[in-house]
Amino acid sequence: MELRVLQYFLAVVREENISRAAEVLNLTQPTLSRQMSQLEEELGAKLFIRGRRLSLTDAGVVLKRRAEEVTALMEAIEREFEDAAEAEGVISIGSGGLTALCALAPLITEFRHAYPRVSFRFYTNSADYVKEQLEQGLLDFGLLLEPVDVAKFDYIRMKEKERWGLLLNSENPLAGKDGIGREDLFSVPLMTAERLSIQKELEQWLGTELAKADIFATYNIVTNAAVFVENGSAAALTLEGAVKLFENDRMVFRPLQPELSMTSVMAWKKTPASSGVAGRFLEFVKSIQKSNTSP
Repeated sequence: MELRVLQYFLAVVREENISRAAEVLNLTQPTLSRQMSQLEEELGAKLFIRGRRLSLTDAGVVLKRRAEEVTALMEAIEREFEDAAEAEGVISIGSGGLTALCALAPLITEFRHAYPRVSFRFYTNSADYVKEQLEQGLLDFGLLLEPVDVAKFDYIRMKEKERWGLLLNSENPLAGKDGIGREDLFSVPLMTAERLSIQKELEQWLGTELAKADIFATYNIVTNAAVFVENGSAAALTLEGAVKLFENDRMVFRPLQPELSMTSVMAWKKTPASSGVAGRFLEFVKSIQKSNTSP
């Protein structure tokens, strides 16, 4: 299977029409139709449901996801081997809603003053997804909340605290408090992060009274939980950094007391980030960290 054919397939998916995709690709319609038929024959699966607009079969959906991963990986390889003297390319960073991302923002701005032809691509998702993308070489860096298994990566530990608290509807009586104690959590339906390592940290903080808490749902990204918080049907245990992304006058964040905080790391695969513009950015971040910790 050739990369070129996967790119043709993705063009057909985007256009939902063989003729329009052929125009975009500067191919004849019969040529593109033949390529798609040969691809289905090679895979032994029907990829399209043909009608006024093409839609994907289940096999087509699977291939679309894999084709996007392959083409993104090829683009990453090409970026890594660009002439380093040009200092031009894209740096991809994956993260959840972490305070550490806020700390990176001024560093990125400063880096771009030195390398204005470098751009950045950001992905927001769960830590598990970010790790998977790092392992596949689809991200240059990932900001990961500890505890996390970083055996496959090199990393820098970020100095920012990732503080836990409760995201509340602003009309909830608990919104008037400066901090949220253990007993306060027993008075509201709760949503919490689905990562088992995080759940264990929260369970340890709650102690033996965990059974009193009405934890009725989990989330992988807190924006999902915010829907329930905003309409007043639940509160969400979450990180302060995540709340900064969307907090409004209908929701408030109150930290847990006693404080529960964690650290995060900026991780990368042990070899790829050492080259190209990603390598330059890594050295820049390391130098800033070193200067900030020097006496």
